[in-house]
Amino acid sequence: MFPFRAFAFGILLAAGVMLVMFCLSAEAATAEKNLKEIHAWSGEEISLLRSLSLFSLPALPKDPSNAYADNPRAIELGKKFFFDKRFSANGKVSCGTCHMPEVNFTDKLPLAMGMGQTTRRTMPLTGNAYNAWFFWDGRKDSLWSQAIGPIESSVEHGFTRSMCAHLIADKYKKEYEEIFGKLPRINNKSCPPKASPGTGNPAALKAWNAMKPEDRDNVNRIYANIGKAIAAFVAQILPRPAPFDLYVDALTKNDLEAADKFMNRDAVDGLRLFTGKAKCTSCHMGPLFTNSSFHNIGLATTDKGRAEGIDKVLADEFNCLGIYSDAKPDECLELRFIDTNRAKYVGAFKTPSLRNVADRPPYMHAGQFKTLSEVLVFYQRSASRELEHNELTNTELLKIEAFLKTLTGPLSFPK
Repeated sequence: MFPFRAFAFGILLAAGVMLVMFCLSAEAATAEKNLKEIHAWSGEEISLLRSLSLFSLPALPKDPSNAYADNPRAIELGKKFFFDKRFSANGKVSCGTCHMPEVNFTDKLPLAMGMGQTTRRTMPLTGNAYNAWFFWDGRKDSLWSQAIGPIESSVEHGFTRSMCAHLIADKYKKEYEEIFGKLPRINNKSCPPKASPGTGNPAALKAWNAMKPEDRDNVNRIYANIGKAIAAFVAQILPRPAPFDLYVDALTKNDLEAADKFMNRDAVDGLRLFTGKAKCTSCHMGPLFTNSSFHNIGLATTDKGRAEGIDKVLADEFNCLGIYSDAKPDECLELRFIDTNRAKYVGAFKTPSLRNVADRPPYMHAGQFKTLSEVLVFYQRSASRELEHNELTNTELLKIEAFLKTLTGPLSFPK
């Protein structure tokens, strides 16, 4: 009797094990089927996703107008300039005041605040070296000329280029000369501290015009070099792979289990909408998710944007074709062939990168929206022909937002 019971028990145990194995196998097959269903992309679609991945980001472009862009000493000096509050009239404002590393080099304010309040939001700096135009209106054509723009703004640094020359001579003479060569004599007679053509102050302009041409040139050269050092540092502020990039990398290796860890179903659905029905890649393309161009998306504003930026960049003494640029004229293609159709660009502003977008509210050129959700609803309801997203449902907007959150990753910059 006992042998029979043992035999029967063995049969039942084996059957049970087989049943469990069958169930596990069926469960695994179902899970694999679900993974394939969620993460199924055609070869053409994967090619598009790869074009959006940071793994497709080319090396930093050369800036022919800045001969010091790759100089390690210039990078280090530029970092010091970036965080030095002495480059301001009240000694309390630096580039880092509005571009704080801990919040993605922004300030999270609707309108930037320096010596006073500006009329636009602080623009993100991540990957800025890949741009052809700078500021929301593109009024600068190089990272270095952009860097010095805020210094003489009365609501930003409130400083003058002459004060900059004095500060370099007093505090940075050795480091400056190691990079840019001998510093000219700077004193109150040859370089009145308040002299400047760029502050809008009549007294400052009068003092500037009273200076000898060679002294004005010396100050401008120092001012430009300050910008070139800051630009060398800012060019190194780069995004690092986010969940989206790791997802695409897993897809290219056909590792669906890994892909599933980086993006859930809602985020994947949002990505499909982003690259398909929503047509977001019409403007937000490439590894930095921007075409670096200018668009009027229907935000009510009296700010003319790019229409005025065109005239400003053409008149800028520090542009690529100016005497303080290190470029040859034939290397200034963007400026030489600039689109001057001002009517086309009234109310148009630069498409920002979407890298780390979920972590740097508020949004738009004047901080009009507090959340990503508000931005997406604006796009959904906008009558602008630039957008045409009325067909998107609220559920689809939530999925696009879920995808945008996967673009949040670490930043790399000289510590």
